[in-house]
Amino acid sequence: GKGSTIKGREQHPVVHVAWDDAVAYLKWAGKELPTEAQYEFAARGGLDRKHYAWGDELHPHGKAAANIWQGSFPVANTATDGYRGTSPVKAFPVNGFQLYDMGGNVWQWCADWYRPDYYATLEAVTVNPAGPSDSFDPAEPGVPKRAQRGGSYLCADEYCTRYLVGSRGKGAVDSGSSNVGFRGVRGAD
Repeated sequence: GKGSTIKGREQHPVVHVAWDDAVAYLKWAGKELPTEAQYEFAARGGLDRKHYAWGDELHPHGKAAANIWQGSFPVANTATDGYRGTSPVKAFPVNGFQLYDMGGNVWQWCADWYRPDYYATLEAVTVNPAGPSDSFDPAEPGVPKRAQRGGSYLCADEYCTRYLVGSRGKGAVDSGSSNVGFRGVRGAD
């Protein structure tokens, strides 16, 4: 907005981007949003059945592995990881596929529609499921929503552990916020 600047934040993720805007930008860049299945596969970085993109310990060797809320949510963020808001990309170690920020920092838009029941309704184990054909959120049935993955700096271990690899979020396609961004993947073409 008026009077704001990105000075000093050039290496931080882009935020406040609606799903439609992320898709338009990525189309221009020759990329697309990942599906939820692609995101989770990439976030796991080759690890199988681990809680986080970096393993099973929230703070391996006593160090923060991602930008998440520390302290008492939502009252006091102690910022022991060094950040009260977004962190620069590459502030934390890569996962097994050499990808940064697959958990924490900002939620990331996915291509898939959001339905809380989708994975429970699959009839068989599915490799790379395509995602639901429509959106449904029982809390807001008339609002089309897309899936988000990765959690954000507002997720805390005592409240919202959405930085877990298998966790899911959701967002209305026409809105963005200070803790939602995106990443592009190369298209299938």
